[in-house]
Amino acid sequence: MIKRFYSYLLPIALIFGLTAQANAEMTRVLMKTTQGEIELELDGDKAPVTVENFLRYVDEGFYSDTVFHRVINGFMIQGGGFTADLDQKRGHSSIKNEAKNGLSNVRGSIAMARTSDPHSATSQFFINHRDNDNLDHPSFDGWGYAVFGRVTKGIETVDKIADVATTNSMGMQNVPTEAVIIESVTRISN
Repeated sequence: MIKRFYSYLLPIALIFGLTAQANAEMTRVLMKTTQGEIELELDGDKAPVTVENFLRYVDEGFYSDTVFHRVINGFMIQGGGFTADLDQKRGHSSIKNEAKNGLSNVRGSIAMARTSDPHSATSQFFINHRDNDNLDHPSFDGWGYAVFGRVTKGIETVDKIADVATTNSMGMQNVPTEAVIIESVTRISN
């Protein structure tokens, strides 16, 4: 009887141990913007390179006083690379595309922005305003866009940003007419 009890207990203990380990890989950050706050949970288990890269910028304060420079209602909001004057900030080297990680570009997910080169992501990211599974691996270009987390609080802020008026400015499209500033991005301690 006791032996049977322990045979049931061991798998349960393993499940709880794996769950605790998986949760240990989730890091939360708070993004404060001029339109409100967005809390994000980052999945370091499924996107370790991407999360490490993003947190490097967070820890350096890189995102402070950058803007959401590309906003398309019903698609996504993109930021993390330009100042309010649309001067591009110089980031670190580009990273490996982790779009094959099983995470999907659903509403509220955060993914890395990149050029046509699949491995060109540096500091810029976007938050999906709706489900965009066409951006998942293999995507239209064979690679996709690497999701590395999701909004856990503040989706109404994402909606508010997506609703701002946009224009063309300095050779870029879908630029908010009034800057949506990322005031800070910081880690949330557990």
